[in-house]
Amino acid sequence: MKINAMTVDVEDYFHVSAFESYIPKDHWDILPHRVEHNTHKILDLFDRKNIKATFFTLGWVAERYPSLIKRIVQDNHELASHGFNHIRVTEQTSEQFRSDISTTKKLLEDISGITVEGYRAASYSIGANNQWALAVLQEEGYKYSSSIYPVKHDIYGMPSAPRYKYNPIDGNSFTEIPISTIRFAEKNFPCGGGGFFRFYPYFLSRWALKRINNIEQESAIFYFHPWEIDPDQPRQQGLNYKTRFRHYLNLNRMENRISRLLIDFKWDTMANVFGINS
Repeated sequence: MKINAMTVDVEDYFHVSAFESYIPKDHWDILPHRVEHNTHKILDLFDRKNIKATFFTLGWVAERYPSLIKRIVQDNHELASHGFNHIRVTEQTSEQFRSDISTTKKLLEDISGITVEGYRAASYSIGANNQWALAVLQEEGYKYSSSIYPVKHDIYGMPSAPRYKYNPIDGNSFTEIPISTIRFAEKNFPCGGGGFFRFYPYFLSRWALKRINNIEQESAIFYFHPWEIDPDQPRQQGLNYKTRFRHYLNLNRMENRISRLLIDFKWDTMANVFGINS
């Protein structure tokens, strides 16, 4: 059986890009924080199931909860960067991006005592129009990115991208590992987690991942967020229908679905599954 990569994007409910126009950044510290408790809950679940995963972590979270970062590493999970303040790469200049990824890398390494080699952009915001970001990541000491989603989406996506691990920089070992998709009727459909996993019936997600493993003979990537297992998180008012639907759909079912997923497939870290350290 193929081994897949389990990943967690460590951010709180108010960090999501869809809330940018509703929750100002200067309100983040006065809102109830739930990311520490929820991430410990995930770590406990992974411990019970003997699962190792990659935690793409915001610098904002690490700065406030260094003990959480230390536990991720002590539990032998992979620590990776999710940028500092969950700012999409499409909203940054190359200089701003370089500062963001270097500051976050140093902070995570100072807290954890290990080298951080992986990066995932906020809202998969590396695409066809900002491939320069991959070269900047390599220059700042990262070995791989998991920031491209080969789908068409209203917020992100690069449908023309390869569906599996590839080297985007000519003559360089730097690796991009796109989020998993299933190919059907000449289109890519998402099957790598997040809101799509909460929207689809579980059996459909299970079928898609099995097809990747058994038919395409590839390893899949799955991702989710700590707030997705937290149906009791504070409800935001005034959201438009699309944002409200996407964010709150089936939060009460997510933890059970994750538990089933951990049983139905084999999992490990990004670095181990895709041979980043080899």
